[in-house]
Amino acid sequence: MARHEAVVCGASMGGLLAARVLADAYDSVTVVERDELPADASQRAGVPQGHHLHMMTSAGLKILDEMLPRVIKELRAAGAPIIDTRNLSAVYVEVRGHALCRTGALADPDAMPVQPVSRPLLEFVVRERVCALPNVKVLEGHDVVEPVLSDRAVTGVRIGDRSGARQWTVPADLVVDATGRSARTPAFLAAHGFTRPAERSYRVQLCYASQLFRIAPGALDDKVVFVSPTLERPTGVGMLAYENDTMIVTLIGVAGHRLPTELPAVLAAVAECVPPEISAALADAEPLGETHHRHFPTSVWRRYDKLSSFPQGLLAIGDAVCSLNPMYGQGMTSALMQARSLRQFLAFDGEPSSQVYFGDVARRVAPLWWANRLNDFGFTPASGWRSFPQRVFNRYTTAYMAAASTDMALTETFLRVLQGVDPGTRLMRPGHVARVITSGRRAGQ
Repeated sequence: MARHEAVVCGASMGGLLAARVLADAYDSVTVVERDELPADASQRAGVPQGHHLHMMTSAGLKILDEMLPRVIKELRAAGAPIIDTRNLSAVYVEVRGHALCRTGALADPDAMPVQPVSRPLLEFVVRERVCALPNVKVLEGHDVVEPVLSDRAVTGVRIGDRSGARQWTVPADLVVDATGRSARTPAFLAAHGFTRPAERSYRVQLCYASQLFRIAPGALDDKVVFVSPTLERPTGVGMLAYENDTMIVTLIGVAGHRLPTELPAVLAAVAECVPPEISAALADAEPLGETHHRHFPTSVWRRYDKLSSFPQGLLAIGDAVCSLNPMYGQGMTSALMQARSLRQFLAFDGEPSSQVYFGDVARRVAPLWWANRLNDFGFTPASGWRSFPQRVFNRYTTAYMAAASTDMALTETFLRVLQGVDPGTRLMRPGHVARVITSGRRAGQ
């Protein structure tokens, strides 16, 4: 495979990460983006999720710093706080009605770096780093029409200006679709005689309402707050301290629960979920801008890895492959893991099949998908045969969280799983199960 020109469709986080990896293997990398990109850390139309809570997991943050060395320091210099995880005094996490233990020290705090940062600032810093690479250029304000196919191989991509008055082809040896959940690659495949990928999906029916606040220094000790919804209470809350003394507050509604639209009602719903001192601090905080609302109906995984044939010179990355429930903050981590798959794919000598890439992507995405699926299953009303495994799952999860409320070892394991450091199976290790059972017996005395 020639490695002269590569084109990335979309300057999303997935697209920027793809460009970063491709820059090491191609003479020239062009990123085509339909938005006019801001010159600073501002919101943009193509990232509506940017108005809502964003959490980069510890696993994702480490991969990002590996791909863009010193980026954690750059984010810190731009104002993004680094949470001291030697203890959990600034972290409040409540799951199944039980708050995690906050007394005592973590055994391995370095394994879980936590750096909350707004999506606009994160994307701006990453974009600046990627665009500074000498062989990367961004063509903004242009639409991707479709890849150009010749003899079952992609040879470029047809693009056009936003007015639609002019179209032309950008030659490419490799085209990467990073246009997100609404990516048109499945339709392109069907239109050119290939099979569309099967889509694995399930209903989430998530709604969220977010408001950015400025909070006076010292007014609130908690920098990370997460209160999960439950079957009995279909609302939850996520809060993160961002740069410049700001904090994002996101009210979450699951299973189709409708959220209030006005800020006073949103804050009242938040107050029903969080401890009084947190709601009191929010009552005194300064709202910045308007309250934003969004709906996420389904999680979707396009199984490109199951296809027997695929155009040479075409790949997809990020939400264009797998779109996860944003409540768990694993979308960017998924994109980073897929960027690792892309780097591994490009390390092959000769001409590797796209199925090598998609197979590796599936291997990395699968644990995230099933962890999301299982957690969503826990608070989605079920009937018939599904109600039994749901009761078993919820019973153990509730017992685990009750035990973790006074057990730092169980708390640390849960957080390591939540932050992508360890697989979810760690929660079921015999030693942990024994601690949960012992705690339950003591509580029953």
